[in-house]
Amino acid sequence: MSEAWPEGVGRHVLARTDSTNAEALRLAPSLSGPAWIMTREQFAGRGRRGRDWAMPAGNFAGTLVLRSPGGVAAAQLSFVAALALYDALADACGPAARLAIKWPNDVLLNGGKVAGILLESAGPGQGQGRGMGAVAVGIGVNLAAAPGSGQVEPGAVTPVSVLAETGHAVAPEDFLDLLAPAFARWLAQMQTYGFAPIRHAWLARAARLGEPILARTGATERRGVFEGIDDSGALILRTPAGPQVIPAADVFFGG
Repeated sequence: MSEAWPEGVGRHVLARTDSTNAEALRLAPSLSGPAWIMTREQFAGRGRRGRDWAMPAGNFAGTLVLRSPGGVAAAQLSFVAALALYDALADACGPAARLAIKWPNDVLLNGGKVAGILLESAGPGQGQGRGMGAVAVGIGVNLAAAPGSGQVEPGAVTPVSVLAETGHAVAPEDFLDLLAPAFARWLAQMQTYGFAPIRHAWLARAARLGEPILARTGATERRGVFEGIDDSGALILRTPAGPQVIPAADVFFGG
C-alpha cells in the first residue's frame, strides 16, 4: 500500500523529455526544495559510464533532485536509492518476487536486472560528494518491458521486467507514489543516524554476498569473494593476495 506523498517534496510529471536527470539539473536552480521529475517518454536516457538507457513505453524513468542534501555524501545516496527501490518493488511485485541489490546500483528481480540508478551532480563541489549545488538521483525501472539481451554488454545480468516476471501491470505514476515515500524514509534515517544502518540494511539485501564475483574497472579485472562494503560504500573483495577495497567497478557474476 502506498504511503502518503512526502511533505515538502515536489512532484513533476512530464509527457516527454530527453533525460529526467538532465531536466532535474536544469530545474534545480529554480527549486525551493527536493522534487521528483518523472516522464512518460524519455528519448536520451543515460546509464552508468555514458551508456544509453533504453525506455520502452510503460517503463519508469524518474529523478529526485536534491540541493545540499543534508551533508550526505553523493556516492552514499545510491545506497539509499537502492533500498527505496527495493521497498517500492516489493510493494509492486508482491511477496513471491525474489529481490536483491547488486553492487553498486542495480536492483534484481528473480535474478534479472529490473532497475538501475545513476547519480549526477552540478554546481559547487561537483564530483566531491559534499557541499554540492545539486544532485540528481536518476532511477529507471523496467515495469512493462525489458531491453533485449543484445542491448547489454556480454556477461551482464539479463534484463527483466516487472510485468513479465510477476504478471503485475504497474503504471509509472503509481510506482512513483511507492518510491517517493520509501526514499524519504531511508534518507531521513541516513540523515539522522548516518551511513551505518543504511550499510547494514543494504548488506541484508545484497546479491551474491559471500560468493565469487568479477570486478572490472576499465581494463583491470579482479576476481574474488564479495565480502561486503566499507563505510564509504566501496566494494570489499577477498582475493588470494588479501582483501581489496574497490570504490568503482562493474560487477559480473560467475566468479
